[in-house]
Amino acid sequence: MDKSIILWIGVAGTICGIVFGYIGYKKGLQKDNYKEGDNNGTLKADIQYIKRRTDDVLLEQRSINTTLSTHSERITRVEESSRQAHKRIDRLEKVEGVGTDDK
Repeated sequence: MDKSIILWIGVAGTICGIVFGYIGYKKGLQKDNYKEGDNNGTLKADIQYIKRRTDDVLLEQRSINTTLSTHSERITRVEESSRQAHKRIDRLEKVEGVGTDDK
Protein backbone atom coordinates (compact mmCIF):
# COMPACT_ATOMS: atom_id res chain seq x y z
CA MET A 1 0.00 0.00 0.00
CA ASP A 2 2.89 2.34 0.65
CA LYS A 3 4.04 2.02 -2.94
CA SER A 4 0.57 2.82 -4.30
CA ILE A 5 0.37 6.02 -2.19
CA ILE A 6 3.77 7.09 -3.45
CA LEU A 7 2.67 6.29 -6.99
CA TRP A 8 -0.52 8.36 -6.62
CA ILE A 9 1.44 11.24 -5.09
CA GLY A 10 3.83 11.08 -8.04
CA VAL A 11 0.98 11.00 -10.56
CA ALA A 12 -0.82 13.88 -8.76
CA GLY A 13 2.44 15.87 -8.66
CA THR A 14 2.99 15.29 -12.37
CA ILE A 15 -0.55 16.33 -13.23
CA CYS A 16 -0.27 19.46 -11.02
CA GLY A 17 3.05 20.30 -12.68
CA ILE A 18 1.48 20.01 -16.13
CA VAL A 19 -1.56 22.10 -15.12
CA PHE A 20 0.51 24.82 -13.42
CA GLY A 21 2.95 24.85 -16.33
CA TYR A 22 0.09 25.34 -18.78
CA ILE A 23 -1.41 28.12 -16.63
CA GLY A 24 1.99 29.86 -16.47
CA TYR A 25 2.36 29.52 -20.22
CA LYS A 26 -1.07 31.10 -20.79
CA LYS A 27 -0.28 33.99 -18.42
CA GLY A 28 3.00 34.55 -20.22
CA LEU A 29 1.12 34.71 -23.54
CA GLN A 30 -1.36 37.18 -22.07
CA LYS A 31 1.48 39.41 -20.83
CA ASP A 32 3.19 39.22 -24.21
CA ASN A 33 -0.06 40.06 -25.98
CA TYR A 34 -0.68 42.96 -23.58
CA LYS A 35 2.81 44.36 -24.16
CA GLU A 36 2.47 43.94 -27.93
CA GLY A 37 -0.94 45.65 -27.89
CA ASP A 38 0.42 48.46 -25.75
CA ASN A 39 3.36 48.96 -28.10
CA ASN A 40 1.07 48.89 -31.16
CA GLY A 41 -1.29 51.40 -29.53
CA THR A 42 1.57 53.73 -28.70
CA LEU A 43 2.94 53.42 -32.21
CA LYS A 44 -0.46 54.20 -33.76
CA ALA A 45 -0.91 57.21 -31.48
CA ASP A 46 2.53 58.50 -32.45
CA ILE A 47 1.76 58.05 -36.15
CA GLN A 48 -1.53 59.93 -35.75
CA TYR A 49 0.33 62.76 -34.00
CA ILE A 50 2.87 62.91 -36.82
CA LYS A 51 0.07 63.00 -39.41
CA ARG A 52 -1.66 65.89 -37.63
CA ARG A 53 1.56 67.86 -37.29
CA THR A 54 2.35 67.24 -40.98
CA ASP A 55 -1.09 68.56 -41.92
CA ASP A 56 -0.48 71.63 -39.74
CA VAL A 57 2.88 72.23 -41.42
CA LEU A 58 1.33 71.92 -44.88
CA LEU A 59 -1.40 74.42 -44.00
CA GLU A 60 1.19 76.79 -42.60
CA GLN A 61 3.31 76.38 -45.74
CA ARG A 62 0.33 77.25 -47.93
CA SER A 63 -0.27 80.36 -45.84
CA ILE A 64 3.39 81.37 -46.16
CA ASN A 65 3.30 80.77 -49.93
CA THR A 66 0.23 82.99 -50.22
CA THR A 67 1.94 85.70 -48.18
CA LEU A 68 5.10 85.47 -50.29
CA SER A 69 3.07 85.73 -53.48
CA THR A 70 1.29 88.81 -52.14
CA HIS A 71 4.59 90.38 -51.10
CA SER A 72 6.12 89.62 -54.49
CA GLU A 73 3.27 91.41 -56.24
CA ARG A 74 3.55 94.39 -53.91
CA ILE A 75 7.32 94.61 -54.40
CA THR A 76 6.83 94.56 -58.16
CA ARG A 77 4.36 97.44 -57.89
CA VAL A 78 6.69 99.40 -55.59
CA GLU A 79 9.62 98.91 -57.99
CA GLU A 80 7.52 100.13 -60.91
CA SER A 81 6.37 103.13 -58.89
CA SER A 82 9.97 103.85 -57.94
CA ARG A 83 11.04 103.74 -61.60
CA GLN A 84 8.28 106.15 -62.53
CA ALA A 85 9.28 108.48 -59.69
CA HIS A 86 12.93 108.44 -60.83
CA LYS A 87 11.86 109.27 -64.38
CA ARG A 88 9.84 112.23 -63.11
CA ILE A 89 12.73 113.41 -60.95
CA ASP A 90 15.12 113.13 -63.89
CA ARG A 91 12.74 115.23 -66.06
CA LEU A 92 12.43 117.86 -63.33
CA GLU A 93 16.19 118.04 -62.99
CA LYS A 94 16.58 118.55 -66.75
CA VAL A 95 13.87 121.24 -66.83
CA GLU A 96 15.16 123.15 -63.82
CA GLY A 97 18.82 122.51 -64.43
CA VAL A 98 19.21 121.00 -61.03
CA GLY A 99 21.96 118.51 -60.54
CA THR A 100 24.48 120.29 -62.76
CA ASP A 101 27.81 121.24 -61.33
CA ASP A 102 27.42 125.02 -60.95
CA LYS A 103 30.19 125.34 -58.42
